[in-house]
Amino acid sequence: MQGSKNIALHLYAAAMLTDTPVTLNNAPAIVDTGVCVRILQHTGMGADFDGDTFTTGPAAQMCPVIHPAIGHHVRTTAVLAAAVLARTGIVSFPYPGGDAFCPRLIDRHLAAMQAAGADVITSDSGVRVFTGTHGVRPFTVDVNTPYGPSLGATVTAMLLAARAEGTSLITSPSIEPEVTETARFLSERGVGVTFDADSLTVTGTDFIPGGTFTVAGDRIEAATVAMAAAATGGTVTLEGISLSDLPDGLTAPLGKAGLTLTGATESRLLEAVDVTSGPLTAIETQTGPHPGLPTDTAPQLAALLTQAEGTSLLRERIYPQRDTHVNPLRAFGADIHSTGSLIRIRGGAPLRAAAVEAADIRAVTALLIAALAADGTSTIRGLHHLRRGYGHLLDGLATLGAEISTEPEDEET
Repeated sequence: MQGSKNIALHLYAAAMLTDTPVTLNNAPAIVDTGVCVRILQHTGMGADFDGDTFTTGPAAQMCPVIHPAIGHHVRTTAVLAAAVLARTGIVSFPYPGGDAFCPRLIDRHLAAMQAAGADVITSDSGVRVFTGTHGVRPFTVDVNTPYGPSLGATVTAMLLAARAEGTSLITSPSIEPEVTETARFLSERGVGVTFDADSLTVTGTDFIPGGTFTVAGDRIEAATVAMAAAATGGTVTLEGISLSDLPDGLTAPLGKAGLTLTGATESRLLEAVDVTSGPLTAIETQTGPHPGLPTDTAPQLAALLTQAEGTSLLRERIYPQRDTHVNPLRAFGADIHSTGSLIRIRGGAPLRAAAVEAADIRAVTALLIAALAADGTSTIRGLHHLRRGYGHLLDGLATLGAEISTEPEDEET
């Protein structure tokens, strides 16, 4: 498995806080990594990626601007901006881009910046934030939303607090691995980070050393490959990830659906998971904050459940609605419908080949799973979304026996 896309993107922002060079090993070879290299370079930092290792060096004088065009290509623009604000006391940035399967607000990010002593000015083109000569200061902020704790805003607040000399309090924090791994990165560099039942306390410092850190394996990619194997009646060993990296909210419904996930027994594999499957069975489940079912696995799970006997119910609890994969799956002949946050899948019927187009990263993998399970040859457009989040997924599936080819226009997207 590649290094986690979502964890890496937050670590790239955290690396901007350091005063000496950083090396991030196992960084994913995806489009979003290249975008972040360009964003960091625009601020004056040294940044490079060699296909596995992401390296940074501090700027002699940081440019307090997240590039208005480049920054719009990733979801973590506000998090990157928080790191610049913490270093310089001023930043301008565009509204986040990336996947747009539903409205994804940044109000909690802006609230953290205001709590840290900044003035925030919004316009149609972006956001300008400045603290004045005092810089960021210790603060208290709540990052909860009607749909649960904000992952991104928790990291934004943590990065601001890491450079504020004093102790800050973040209430209702997310405990997703993206947060805890960023916290571990900062803690290993001398920032005081403490979680308790309902809050996160951060004691900042005016000097954060760099060093080396390894990006954790991608649990979303692992789940995607596991479900692709199960949908086609196959088995697979997932290297570079351990069973403990997969939350109970993922492994439990997969188990009920008919998948068996076990730690690999081959001693040469230090981290690996064996995946086997029997007859697939309909389930009822819902996404939720960690350790619940990750929302980024829900579209793939819907595709898998088209092959399960019975009627499955899949409820989205993180976003108001996430169903860009539903209509394309119906083009494969799937009996799937969405009503608000609820998706109903009546499975068990064979799928047929289709020509479809994906609108976001996880939707494209759902369509890929359906295409693998369908009779005939399918065409999926929108592979540029896939390359934003998966560096070698197509090659890996081809190694497992899938017949996959890409067209020139997809390669150039």
